[in-house]
Amino acid sequence: MHHGRRLRDAIAHPGTTPLIGVYDMYSASLAARHYDGLFVSGFGFAASHYGLPDIGFIAWPDIVQFAERLRLALPAHHLLVDIDDGYADPEVACHVVQRLERAGASGVILEDQQRPRRCGHADGKRVLPLEEYLEKLGMVLDSREELVVVARTDAVEDAEQIRRATALAKSGADVVLVDGVRSVAAIRRIREAVGDTPLLFNQIGGGKSPRLSLTELTELSVDVAIYSTPCLFAAHRAIDSALDELKRADGRLPDTAGLPDAVGVAGSTRLLEANISRHHVRGATG
Repeated sequence: MHHGRRLRDAIAHPGTTPLIGVYDMYSASLAARHYDGLFVSGFGFAASHYGLPDIGFIAWPDIVQFAERLRLALPAHHLLVDIDDGYADPEVACHVVQRLERAGASGVILEDQQRPRRCGHADGKRVLPLEEYLEKLGMVLDSREELVVVARTDAVEDAEQIRRATALAKSGADVVLVDGVRSVAAIRRIREAVGDTPLLFNQIGGGKSPRLSLTELTELSVDVAIYSTPCLFAAHRAIDSALDELKRADGRLPDTAGLPDAVGVAGSTRLLEANISRHHVRGATG
């Protein structure tokens, strides 16, 4: 087990650790072929599980159940889970953190937004008074065992971002995230403000932050990068395209015989068979 310890070790390793946003078991199965770390994105989960925008609809039992399914299928991958504001109440936040740690999550992200909450790259965000958030964060930190806790602020103004990032770095949180950072210069200021505390950067397609490579993020001393939506948005585009094609072909499926990149029943089944828990090597997670 020791999922939290393994993620903490990966974060401490030189370079930026990438975690890929997944929204269901199929996207996670594909992402796991390419990357060692996965991120349960609130944006993606709200879209996939409810068909709703990321504005506070997620219920914590649904997130816990998803994490349980992910961990059973993918025992060796890092698994960071977005828990929004801890589902409003600090006691609920602590309960969810304990449930997720027992389910095998590697870490969680807890934000400082007020309700109604918004995606971190949306307009109209409001944050809790800092002391109120720090009290909730402190309770969560006390309730975990070795789970990695990412403290996130959604402050918008530069000065308030720095003030909060500094406080979060002193809180005992394992990692700090300032979401919706708008420039490389702001990343540098935040990096300096948090000192030795690991820093996380969130990249989301069409979001407010600059698009940066892992090499660029490493040069900026960013320790973790989450990619919230590449799987979701790629699926959106691919499904739309496939169904447009099907309409143009009067409902005739394309001939995929001999095409190396084609996906059919056999290839899909092979992907999913790898998730059957009895096929896993015991002790693979250390």
